[in-house]
Amino acid sequence: MQDLSEQQVTEYLNLLKSEIDSRLDEYTQFGPDCPKTLSEPIRYSLLSRGKRIRPTMTLLACELSGGVRSKAMPAACAAEMIHTYSMIHDDLPAMDNDDLRRGQLTCHIQFDEASAILAGDALLAYAFEILARKLFPSGLAGECVAILAEASGPLQLVGGQADDMSWNAGGGTSLEFLESIHHRKTGMLILAGLRMGARIGGASETQKKMLEEYGNNYGLAFQITDDLLDWVGDEEMTGKRVHKDKSQGKLTFPTYLGLDESKKQAKERVEAACAALANFKTPHQLALQALVRLTRNLLERKK
Repeated sequence: MQDLSEQQVTEYLNLLKSEIDSRLDEYTQFGPDCPKTLSEPIRYSLLSRGKRIRPTMTLLACELSGGVRSKAMPAACAAEMIHTYSMIHDDLPAMDNDDLRRGQLTCHIQFDEASAILAGDALLAYAFEILARKLFPSGLAGECVAILAEASGPLQLVGGQADDMSWNAGGGTSLEFLESIHHRKTGMLILAGLRMGARIGGASETQKKMLEEYGNNYGLAFQITDDLLDWVGDEEMTGKRVHKDKSQGKLTFPTYLGLDESKKQAKERVEAACAALANFKTPHQLALQALVRLTRNLLERKK
């Protein structure tokens, strides 16, 4: 692997985030036909200070596979729209009842519950419109629609959320069940971004398998570190409430495994994710090192 400087990798990741933010802004300039009572909560939530992990991985997977990242931008933005819709709905009183997200008031607090529900509904639909209208050729667009729809649907993201909501402290569980919830609720949307990027970039079967193994491990590492932040994180840094899951006895990795074992599991998943990329053949070494950097940074997460 070509040895690139930390500054090169940082500048590259910042450039990708800037490109994503710019396109999200462009896509949500709806004009006068969209009511302000809808466009304002959409843009408030979508353009907030997100990490842009899912769209960044979509672009990285495309470049890793030898593709041009601009061709994957519609898929990247669609993945972020699905992610944002899911957060808006997760934060509602009927779900997790949160009042802080990404360092600002949650959508239903800033506006109202009806506006938040409609903003989420609109983003869900708009994500697939973006894929259908902005990706070419049409066959590729159809494949990406199927990838993202599966990841967002009843067997994956929504199904994982349903299991997470229905679990209660009095019920039996297992590590496999906990991992299953978060593979579906968190991991599948990350995998969808990688899969769409790989498909758009023309990845080989070997590359696809490596990215699949990487994504499975990254998704769980991300969720474990996210759970750990609820226990040991700082609210000002995370941009959301902390100690909430812990106080409610919610099923998380630290409540099930304890802090030390959760940290151990996170490290093992990070190492497994990086190992999956160790023999990845790509002309774009900067994208490869950026993906490794994003992965190792999970162990130092503050937000």
